[in-house]
Amino acid sequence: MPKKALALFSIVCLCGPAALAYGVYSFHADNLFKFIAYLVICMLASRLKVRLPGIDGSISVNFLFILLGIVELNFSQTLAIGCVATLAQLYRGWGNWPKPKQIIFNVCNASNTIFISYFFYQYGQAFTHNNYSLLVLILTGCSYFLGNTLPVAAIICLTDQKKLRDVWKDCFFWYFPYYLVGALISGLVSWTNQKVGWQTSLLALPAMFVIYRSYRLYLTKLENEKQHSEAMAGLHLRTIEALAMAIEAKDQTTHDHLQRVRVYAIELAKLLDLPFDEVEALRAAALLHDIGKLAVPEHIISKPGRLTPEEFEKMKIHPVVGAEILERVQFPYPVVPIVRCHHEKWDG
Repeated sequence: MPKKALALFSIVCLCGPAALAYGVYSFHADNLFKFIAYLVICMLASRLKVRLPGIDGSISVNFLFILLGIVELNFSQTLAIGCVATLAQLYRGWGNWPKPKQIIFNVCNASNTIFISYFFYQYGQAFTHNNYSLLVLILTGCSYFLGNTLPVAAIICLTDQKKLRDVWKDCFFWYFPYYLVGALISGLVSWTNQKVGWQTSLLALPAMFVIYRSYRLYLTKLENEKQHSEAMAGLHLRTIEALAMAIEAKDQTTHDHLQRVRVYAIELAKLLDLPFDEVEALRAAALLHDIGKLAVPEHIISKPGRLTPEEFEKMKIHPVVGAEILERVQFPYPVVPIVRCHHEKWDG
């Protein structure tokens, strides 16, 4: 683990035991049966989980009853529910647990998040003098989402040398609206409990299942799109390789030149920190930029000496011809403009 990732890991794991110690010290259950019911339901919700794309992790719908615990129960009860739910979510089958450091990190992060969200909600309610402030509920949902996802995304980013924004956006941010909905459902259920009784909390079960089904449908769609994208990328790669072979067959001196251009272009792109699409476009264009030479007579291409003005005019058509050939390929990134302009002077 890199030093920065280890530092963040240590901070989370040092703060977690403090929250756990406070929860154990202050533990009491005003309504034991209600606490046990929430605990069991949250454990079951933790097993309704789906794997996240691109990383070794999963999400579940247990957040709904943890948020309900923040609104309905005391801190120690909510903390107990959150930690047990986290362990239930991490459990992968008989005798199949993640690494100890993953368990410690996730339990500590859950403890820290519940601590922050619980006291944020309590002080928010006291500040607004409103038992069910919509703004406080929304901000509580936001704080729980940020605390639950940002440290995990940061660890992944520091370990895998990725950008935090990209990891957080691709793997976590898409289910942020569910946390807002969960916070609003928690407030509504809690208000109903005050009027009828805590058993109305069971009305959140259908919402929990709907959220779970939404998770599965969205991630299935995402996986299908990823597979399609990979298939298209493979198709374009094979197209590039076939066209590069055609260039080599036409001009035997081109092979080393194409490979050198590819290496130089990609390394320069990395130094300039270009976006992924532009790097991929350079990678393809470096191998294909001379494909228009297929339209140039072979005696001109293989001529050892200096070209005549007439021969040079014929040679100059190859960038345009190459661009016209590659337009039919429909690359998902801008290859054609690079090929069309690869002999232009800096002043255009």
